[in-house]
Amino acid sequence: MSDTSDGPAPERHAAFRRLHHGDRPLLLPNAWDHASAAALVRRGFPAIGTTSLGVASAAGLPDATGAARDGTLALARGIARLPALVTVDIEGGFGNRPEEVAAVAAELDRAGVVGVNIEDGRPDGTLAPLARQYAVIEAVKERVPRLFVNARTDTHWLAAIDGGTPPSLATTAERIEAYVRAGADGIFVPALTDEQDIGALADDLGETPLNILFTPGRHTYERLAELGVRRISCGSLLFRAALDHAVDLAWSIAHPGAPALADQAADLPSYAEAQSLADDFTDDVTTADPT
Repeated sequence: MSDTSDGPAPERHAAFRRLHHGDRPLLLPNAWDHASAAALVRRGFPAIGTTSLGVASAAGLPDATGAARDGTLALARGIARLPALVTVDIEGGFGNRPEEVAAVAAELDRAGVVGVNIEDGRPDGTLAPLARQYAVIEAVKERVPRLFVNARTDTHWLAAIDGGTPPSLATTAERIEAYVRAGADGIFVPALTDEQDIGALADDLGETPLNILFTPGRHTYERLAELGVRRISCGSLLFRAALDHAVDLAWSIAHPGAPALADQAADLPSYAEAQSLADDFTDDVTTADPT
């Protein structure tokens, strides 16, 4: 039984899908709180995602364990009121059974979210059984068919975290094929950096959009576009950059010998501008026009 009685207007879901099939790839910046989300939307991004690391770390919680479930859902309900299309990283689904994950997806849909990101990596460094992940995606699509499900496989991500050798592309392709059959609307392979492999996967997927995590020093937007990537995610990059810049700025003020960053503060948003970000949250998500 599908669950589409509430939530954003159908045209918002259609608009989000169109962003994956335009002339240029969708660059998806990832927010970690209300202010970062509002600032990204104000800058002009038509769609934003959340970063599970940013949301969890900002709350003093570990990522990818489900500990940030409540905070993620609360954030999603808030930023869905922005005049933009919102997709939410729900880690492994915030539930042990497929129907529990589907219930989370339905709750997000009712809040105005148009997409979710579901990963198959587990905190212990293993991958979820393929049949189980298939059932999760299938359950979500059955419950909320209009929701854009970006199915993430961590075949390469787990290898990168452990410093191991990436698996063969065939291993990744097996999972991708299963997730597409289960109803996934997009495929996400973080830590996949080899251009030949990226191009091959994009070709094999055809009309199913391939999502790649932007890796500084390895990727450029233009090159990923040439390879056929349809969605480019920032992941936790913006959150980590914000932390780094904030700490460096504080250090430079107290240590004259450090790089002179204090002068750059003159170009930062003013107190009033930062305060005004709260004004961007509308009461009714259906009144927002992200296109």
